Amino acid sequence: MADPYSTPKADLKLDHGEVEHEYAGFWVRVGASIIDTILILLITSPLLYMLYGGEAFAGTQFTQGIGDILLSYVFPIVATILFWIYRSATPGKMLLNLKIIRSEDGSAPTKGQCVLRYVGYIVSSIALGLGLIWVAFDKRKQGWHDKMAKTYVVRDR
Repeated sequence: MADPYSTPKADLKLDHGEVEHEYAGFWVRVGASIIDTILILLITSPLLYMLYGGEAFAGTQFTQGIGDILLSYVFPIVATILFWIYRSATPGKMLLNLKIIRSEDGSAPTKGQCVLRYVGYIVSSIALGLGLIWVAFDKRKQGWHDKMAKTYVVRDR
């Protein structure tokens, strides 16, 4: 009988045989996300302050201008997707020894999968975050964004 408290494993067929991966659960992925958020804030906050002063953080407008849009929205999206493409993980995932793999064969995700995965983040978040919380209940620890892009997040050995 299987241990109900064990972490589910993925058996993926690779060129050199079967490899077993441990799916990354909800809380470790939350931790990686918090690390990524802190890193983004450490980069963008001083730049926003240099551009807009205290208004960047206390202003009543949704955005302060094009610099705010580029630093607060475009930069995090581009940085995230580029990390996924070139490292199969964001800095937070790397610090926690996690990586994104293709569900088909366990290899690094394609550029298209990375972009689709980010679109999936938006879809997952719009539904009151249910698509992100889904990781906690899914047997393969996939959020909606993972399912859309056909990816898993696993522990990197």
